[in-house]
Amino acid sequence: MKRVLLNSKLHRLHVTQVEIDYEGSCALDKDFIEAAKMTEYEKVEIYNVTNGERFSTYLIAAEAGSKTVSINGAAAHKASPKDIIIICSYASMPKNQIIDHAPTLVYFNESNEIVDIKSSIPTQRLRSL
Repeated sequence: MKRVLLNSKLHRLHVTQVEIDYEGSCALDKDFIEAAKMTEYEKVEIYNVTNGERFSTYLIAAEAGSKTVSINGAAAHKASPKDIIIICSYASMPKNQIIDHAPTLVYFNESNEIVDIKSSIPTQRLRSL
């Protein structure tokens, strides 16, 4: 049996532009793609923290160092400049490989600068009421 697990995550990016009439669905700074160990044309899921939209698309490269996060084509209707988004890729793997799997988690500040890279998410604790 295979399971689908989080492979990479770009956490809390800020959309820099939307281009309805541009080919390709999500253009990302090439440095972001490499930091997350993603690849151009890879299928990704995008979660818009600002408006609650969730959609799947694929990546294309934007100029390295540009800090570009452009939502393009039909997907441009699901985001606006300055929206906060999370981009995730997933991998299917056999049960025996799960124990050794560690995702690549890349965290950003409000200027789309990488502030941290981790391989695990802390256990969530219940907040006191």
